[in-house]
Amino acid sequence: MHVKICGITRHEDAELAVSLGAWAIGLIFHEPSPRAADVAVAAEIGAAFHRRVEVCGVFVNRPLDEVARLADVCRLSMLQLHGDEGPEYCSEIARQTGAKVMKAARVKDAASLQALSAFRRVDFHLVDAHHPDLFGGTGETVDWELLRTRRSKVPLVLSGGLTPDNVAAAIEAAHPWGVDSASGTEARPGIKDPSKVQTFIEAARMVAA
Repeated sequence: MHVKICGITRHEDAELAVSLGAWAIGLIFHEPSPRAADVAVAAEIGAAFHRRVEVCGVFVNRPLDEVARLADVCRLSMLQLHGDEGPEYCSEIARQTGAKVMKAARVKDAASLQALSAFRRVDFHLVDAHHPDLFGGTGETVDWELLRTRRSKVPLVLSGGLTPDNVAAAIEAAHPWGVDSASGTEARPGIKDPSKVQTFIEAARMVAA
């Protein structure tokens, strides 16, 4: 099971996630988020860990040139697009940066899940809980049973309210390729709880095994 630990704002939290075997760490470049990363710190994290783990930048409706610049400065190997970016945007930013692309969707029903099928050329799909005003980090879960109706062959990463206590049930219900946690592994917004991170990764791997 591939585990992404998102909402990283500190070098020590990145080191924690990587040392515990995370597949990816997420740096959020969306200023309204309480987990938004400082660019200078993100650049240090990218330089330190890009050879050991996927360093993923999370963006919401940002201009292509800005995303490309931050991908270069912060050594990002993956770009998570969490806004209204279309398939052409995804293809172009992949071409400009050489980074993998993960397209996210806030899923509230079968139609919103099906809409992800238009993104056939991205590397990953990510599903998060729907909120009318927030682009993730809500702590709310997706309808895991709904995901069983998905037919796309693009690898699926499940996000949305996952915690050490429910990640096993989520994997058993939805059978994702990977799982992603931000708020569920925190002591407070932007600061990871080492015990929660460790327990989350262990629980995910145990049920997958």
